[in-house]
Amino acid sequence: MTTTTLAVLVPLLPFLGAVAGLLLGRTAPGFVRPLAVLPSVVSLALAVLVAVRQGGDQAIDAATELTPTGSVPIELALHIDGFAALVAVLVGVVASCVQIYSTGYLRDDPRYPSYAALVSLFTSAMLLVVYSGDLMVLLVGWEIMGICSYFLVGHYWETPEARAASLKAFLVTKLGDVPFLIGLFALAADADSFRIRTVLGTVASGGLDHPTLIALLLLAGVAGKSAQFPLHSWLPDAMAGPTPVSALIHAATMVAAGVYFIARLLPVFAASSAALLVLAVMAAVTMAGSALAALAQDDIKRVLAYSTIGQLGYMTGALAVGDRGAAVFHLLSHGAFKALLFLAAGVIIHAAGTNSLATMSRMKDLRARVPDAYWTMTVALLALAAIPPFSGFFSKEAVLGAAEHAATGNAEDIPGAAGWIVLVAGLVTALLTAAYAMRLWLLAFRGHGAEAPDHGRQPLAMNAVLWVLAVPSLALGLTTGLLPDWFDGHELTPTLATSVLGTGVALVGGIVTYGAWRHTTALAARVPLGAVAAHAEGDAGLVEAEAIASHAPAYGNVASAPDPADPGRLLLGPLHRHAAVGFHLDAVYAALFVRPVQAGATLVRFLDREVVDTYVRGAGALPRLLGAAVRRAQTGNVQTYVSALLAGTVVLAVAALLVATGA
Repeated sequence: MTTTTLAVLVPLLPFLGAVAGLLLGRTAPGFVRPLAVLPSVVSLALAVLVAVRQGGDQAIDAATELTPTGSVPIELALHIDGFAALVAVLVGVVASCVQIYSTGYLRDDPRYPSYAALVSLFTSAMLLVVYSGDLMVLLVGWEIMGICSYFLVGHYWETPEARAASLKAFLVTKLGDVPFLIGLFALAADADSFRIRTVLGTVASGGLDHPTLIALLLLAGVAGKSAQFPLHSWLPDAMAGPTPVSALIHAATMVAAGVYFIARLLPVFAASSAALLVLAVMAAVTMAGSALAALAQDDIKRVLAYSTIGQLGYMTGALAVGDRGAAVFHLLSHGAFKALLFLAAGVIIHAAGTNSLATMSRMKDLRARVPDAYWTMTVALLALAAIPPFSGFFSKEAVLGAAEHAATGNAEDIPGAAGWIVLVAGLVTALLTAAYAMRLWLLAFRGHGAEAPDHGRQPLAMNAVLWVLAVPSLALGLTTGLLPDWFDGHELTPTLATSVLGTGVALVGGIVTYGAWRHTTALAARVPLGAVAAHAEGDAGLVEAEAIASHAPAYGNVASAPDPADPGRLLLGPLHRHAAVGFHLDAVYAALFVRPVQAGATLVRFLDREVVDTYVRGAGALPRLLGAAVRRAQTGNVQTYVSALLAGTVVLAVAALLVATGA
């Protein structure tokens, strides 16, 4: 079987699995789990085979015209280079792990068949984006992911949080997709083709007429899909969905699509220095702001959500300094340890019965209840904090090294200002990342108080997946020297300066956070486990419905009281309350967009009901009144008719006389 045929099967198998799962979900429920897991696993095996055959050599290109469209045809095209091959393997690994994990996590969920089918369709759409060599076909996968995210985030549609989160995710990403679509058409108009290879050839020959405009339009879509400032606010709220969905969206699909898209079309963005500066500023604000917000969150999944936003900022920062190898390397590394973090968090939520770190910090020996999650999450947090020799160290330092290279003027056609912006923001974020990673670990696993609840051991499928993902989280960085061909032919070895600085600030962040936690532990000991507030600060502390669906205690929509042992409060000080609500960005959007739209809708409703409907009702009432008047005149009395006739005759005679006299 040819490599092209294998590549076609990679996204096709999950799609067929999704269709079969939807069709057989009710009639043959015993086939649902095999149809969810097997297509993803086989697709992963084929993706690995395609990567081995591609080997980092020349890109594999194949195309057939999908439909004639005149001057700019749309083609069903494949373009598989080293980046595409590796990212497809990442998507397959995470999707397979999520499907296997979900068989245990959602084992009693009556909506599991539709959930599994949507996850398979989501996976297929991302693989289509990865392998596509045509921008319009890529757009199809791009939009399908947005639709799937709407349904998956809103899986627990009984809760208002899930309904609001799914709608918000859909609207915000679509807000970015509108300029993205315009940018794609503008790019195709300049290149006279939707083929990515042709577009890149046009860029290389200087054929783009409006590179800055096109790049900025495309960045809007990337900002929405990859949750970059200012279109990132949907991602923390998307935590209302099931935890496996969070792992899939955050690690390998959806948010990774935007980064991957820029990496594929990096010459388009590099053609405009202004676009690179905008991308660098966007990455810097995203990195630092999300790290501060993560340090203030009480919900364990929201901490990880803001962490994802920050790590995506590292990737876009690497692209802003022209190093797509470092960006994709961090994408791969982050995909492994972030999937592990979310799936381990699901085990912890299952055991603790709550998402709240404040509540977990008052549970003694929670780590003894979830030993698998404890050890694997520790590995993932060390990778997140970029502590050597874990994978996050190698990929994050590759980003910082690329920024240093650009800042010192050694990167051709890259603004030095972009390098300095990314480098400084990256170092600050490394400090904050280690701080919130240490805070999460301390509050979740080093609690004091009553014994943690015992809900029994988690299903084997859930724990086994954690150890599978722990392997790349620990060892992926050590393989970079073996895979130079996949990364544009150069090894992604960290430089000495960025290694020392990055590791140093990470250690400082972790040590300071640990010291702050020790300082506040005595205060926490005086707060009883049962202290529960009737409201939470911002959105923190809300318990998701999935904990109930997973047989955890039903806490309802009750939030834990603020934890005085939380080192984040001490470290952030007065900034804490602003960081906890995402620096009020949702309030700004509500004032600028939501309320004006609602006011406009209210006005339109008033005009429709009170003005337009008034005319409509009047148009219907007038004939009815005339009919009633005529009906009253039809009495059947001959004397009345004769009298009316005579009166009419008199009136006509008088009128005629007056007219004649006037004439």
